[in-house]
Amino acid sequence: MPSFDQVYGQPAASAASAAQNPPTSNTPDASSLPPEALDLAARLFDLARTGATITLQPYLIAKLPPNLTNSSGDTLLMLASYHGHAETAQMLLDSGADANVLNGRGQSPIAGAIFKGYDDVVKVLFEGGADIRLGRPNAVECARMFKREGCLKVFGVDDGRERDFSIS
Repeated sequence: MPSFDQVYGQPAASAASAAQNPPTSNTPDASSLPPEALDLAARLFDLARTGATITLQPYLIAKLPPNLTNSSGDTLLMLASYHGHAETAQMLLDSGADANVLNGRGQSPIAGAIFKGYDDVVKVLFEGGADIRLGRPNAVECARMFKREGCLKVFGVDDGRERDFSIS
């Protein structure tokens, strides 16, 4: 099965994504961080990717930024969602993660979960405030493309009537 990026390989995120993730002058450049910090960051992203909820949670309790982003713009929530870890996604949302942060390719966590067919993750993200119209493709477009009628039902979208989700 092709990856989400292979199917939707598009230029960098839209201006809306840039507005959500503005650079700050006090954000350290990765090249200025000590190797130990980079190793820790890599481990944290791996914990999200593998769904190690119990191991990851203490870092969030200790004030790890819940929207920590890797070099591709993927948040911990994006990685947990894309890899099908509903419990980890719920814990991240409960810890303040934003369900609407787009990655560097303009993709949302909920669209990634739809693409991968993780209905339990989709439900967690939707109930956690994920905007089904955010990103390209957005969650509704994804659900239609991959014939995930259950997701459309969760979203309350009648596939025969609502057509305001066109790609622009």
